[in-house]
Amino acid sequence: MKKEAEIEHELIESLVGLKYSYRDDIRDRETLERNFRQKFEALNRVNLTDGEFERLLDEMVAPDVFASAERLRNLEKFEREDGTPLYYQLVNLKDWCKNSFEVINQLRINTKSSHHRYDVIVLINGLPLVQIELKSLQVSPRRAMQQIIDYRNDPGNGFGNSLLCFTQLFIVSNRSQTWYFANNNNEHFQFNVEERFLPIYKWAKRDNSKVEHLSAFADQFLAKCTLAEMISRYMVLIQNERKLMMMRPYQVYAVRAIVDCIHENRGNGYIWHTTGSGKTLTSFKASTLLKDNPEIEKCLFVVDRKDLDKQTREEFNRFQPGCVEENTNTDTLVRRLLSEDYKDKVIVTTIQKLGLALDASHRKQYRERLEPLRDKRLVFIFDECHRSQFGDNNKAIREFFPRAQLFGFTGTPIFEQNASNQRVEGEQASLLTTTDIFEKELHAYTITHAIDDGNVLRFHVDFFKPDGTPFKPGEVPARRAVVEAILDKHDAATNQRKFNALFATASIDDAIEYFGLFKEIQAKRLAAQDDFCSLNVACVFSPPAEGNRDIAQLQEDLPQEMADNQKEPNRKKQALQEIIGDYNSRFGTNHRLSEFDAYYQDVQQRVKDQKYSNSDLPHEKKIDITIVVDMLLTGFDSQYLNTLYVDKRLKYHNLIQAVSRTNRVLNDSKPYGNILDFRAQKDAVDEAIALFSGEAPERAKEVWLVDPAPKVIEKLKGASQQLADFMKSHGLDARPEEVANLKGDEARAGFIERFKEVRRLTTQLDQYTDLDADAKATIEALMPRDDLRAFSAQYLETAKRLQERQRKTDDPDGPTAQLDFEFVLFDSALIDYDYIMGLIARFSQAAPKKQKMTREELMGLLASSARLMDERDDLEAFIATLREGEGLSEAEVRAGYAR
Repeated sequence: MKKEAEIEHELIESLVGLKYSYRDDIRDRETLERNFRQKFEALNRVNLTDGEFERLLDEMVAPDVFASAERLRNLEKFEREDGTPLYYQLVNLKDWCKNSFEVINQLRINTKSSHHRYDVIVLINGLPLVQIELKSLQVSPRRAMQQIIDYRNDPGNGFGNSLLCFTQLFIVSNRSQTWYFANNNNEHFQFNVEERFLPIYKWAKRDNSKVEHLSAFADQFLAKCTLAEMISRYMVLIQNERKLMMMRPYQVYAVRAIVDCIHENRGNGYIWHTTGSGKTLTSFKASTLLKDNPEIEKCLFVVDRKDLDKQTREEFNRFQPGCVEENTNTDTLVRRLLSEDYKDKVIVTTIQKLGLALDASHRKQYRERLEPLRDKRLVFIFDECHRSQFGDNNKAIREFFPRAQLFGFTGTPIFEQNASNQRVEGEQASLLTTTDIFEKELHAYTITHAIDDGNVLRFHVDFFKPDGTPFKPGEVPARRAVVEAILDKHDAATNQRKFNALFATASIDDAIEYFGLFKEIQAKRLAAQDDFCSLNVACVFSPPAEGNRDIAQLQEDLPQEMADNQKEPNRKKQALQEIIGDYNSRFGTNHRLSEFDAYYQDVQQRVKDQKYSNSDLPHEKKIDITIVVDMLLTGFDSQYLNTLYVDKRLKYHNLIQAVSRTNRVLNDSKPYGNILDFRAQKDAVDEAIALFSGEAPERAKEVWLVDPAPKVIEKLKGASQQLADFMKSHGLDARPEEVANLKGDEARAGFIERFKEVRRLTTQLDQYTDLDADAKATIEALMPRDDLRAFSAQYLETAKRLQERQRKTDDPDGPTAQLDFEFVLFDSALIDYDYIMGLIARFSQAAPKKQKMTREELMGLLASSARLMDERDDLEAFIATLREGEGLSEAEVRAGYAR
């Protein structure tokens, strides 16, 4: 196996072959700064005195990564000793390719508290912008990331007090696998128990095939102009979060394809990027690059619903505050279209406002006012163009702006199989496809690619069978049985309510009936079961428009709701008023039907608020299930929504859009998106997968769908056996209490690796909604629930000790060096502070004979959750002081613990 030093030598040779200068004389802070001074003075055509250069360094060097990234990209001002201003740039901003590119290795930044050496660093114009960390083959990438974080956070390491503060990009490689990720301030640059930070990417070719080997990665990604372009064009500075964001390869190729198409004036095109792949960032980057193209008069990003208009505008302004103003009405849109102000060059608007602006019969004569733009070059980028681009508005845009170029983004293109809009030419009628509208596909990144890359999750689909009996496709199940099944399965499906769910119903009447059934059946369960905890159920559908233009616009993309509201509108309005009233009393809000949009926005926000733990936001403030008809089934994103219950017919793009609400990546506690289908739509699922798989349709189901339960149980069997064999090889029984008798860090590390796999598989199986009694019995026999909890407690105890040791040792070959602990697998949303306080109160109140949970079981539960690791010792000490049957209330328990 190649050693790190050999991998380092090979990389430097590759970079020299790419015309980098190898500077083996730069090994410390002094030589690094001397080299930067030479480059700075040459670029800015100035000679600084020693005092001026020292003062310049003091002004430039700062621990704030984001501020350094801004300084790198801006023209800056410095006052010289004679009082005159010097306007300078740190790199050639006009043409990044014309900077000097150097490579150094084994740089040491010595301070009183740090003696770190950095493997390989790329200098651009003398600034260390890219750090490359090389590892031997066996090191886990996640572990390598953690090492970089630990390394960077050591006091005195140079990242806050030397030119290393300008580091933009980290690259990690063990030669056969390579990743890249952006530098950031600490709040965006760490792993915690939720593991929500540090997005890491692999580079890929235009066809999405991975470029993993270090030498191939160097040739493609580290070629001088490519690297310069990645840092200057394809890194996004998110201003209001003060966060750096690298674009993924497919986003880069899509932006290039659009920009090149416009530069060469090659007509229209569409980008097929799957739902959840970050289309808004891609379109933002494309529109901002067009902003500086003098040949383009305006760039319009067009969405097809008012709420998406708001969402997209907020997203654009998140990337660059104030870059897009609100178009409150069509008047504002027309004014901004005619404006010559630079800030009005990029406009986010709705297809409906655009349609009104081009309507020749409109009383305000917008179309006449827009005549000066008729012969100008405009660019229109349409979001989710599968929805908005098959009507009269598209035709009107083409006719009025003959020189315009139109680009569409879609996660689900319209092919002949799923087309429904007709085009009639003479006596010939044909179905319109995305290619008919936008001419050609510019880049594709399908859901198959995204699942392969881990950018979105796979799906687990449970085709519900009442009482285990076969169920005919399209057959409508009894609604009461559906509600009972959801109540029985919801906790498992959502990982004990860590996540939440949408419930898609076939009509507004169905939604109303289901809402009533949930209230009725939950009330009965509450009365009959001591430990039943109600689900918070919300319901949202659009009211009859009755001349309200906002509602009418909203319903253009809600065909079922629009049709339903034609029949008995007053009854539906009354039902929605009652549903909103129930919502107000449940959540302490004050919504009215006359301001439906505020209610709709509040529901969306509350679904997203699931991300907060119960200690930060109590469960009663969150929504467990949202009953919908058409709403929220397209365009709505939340990482904490993992389940879709389906009692409506869905096909092709509508099916893919709906199920894709569940598959946003979070961490290992969310292994897949959960679909529970009550209409036996297996054929529809298979057809949709085949149509939208893109490449390799023959393996699409294998990629899209998780393994069936029996296969995962087999894997659990193997993992449990490996754990048992491992314990036996150390002369111990495979019992939780024996873990403490393992001798040496190597043996403890072996336990960590083996039990982690057992826990991963049980976490996956815990969220399967289709386990029958036999499957549950098999899982319990393989790993009894009490043993799983006790092993988890031992894992956390052992991992905590080994992690401390790992941080204190620099031995790359030591037994703990390669360990990646993945505490998120042991983070239970259920077992949080409030839950434990409630259990302790119940323990205190019940007589010993009536105890459902003993003191020891309570301690074991506490020890098995990573969420309470930091408080565990205090909580255990407190529980030890309590007497069973003492009768303390929960408030008294909380006060006693606080004391």
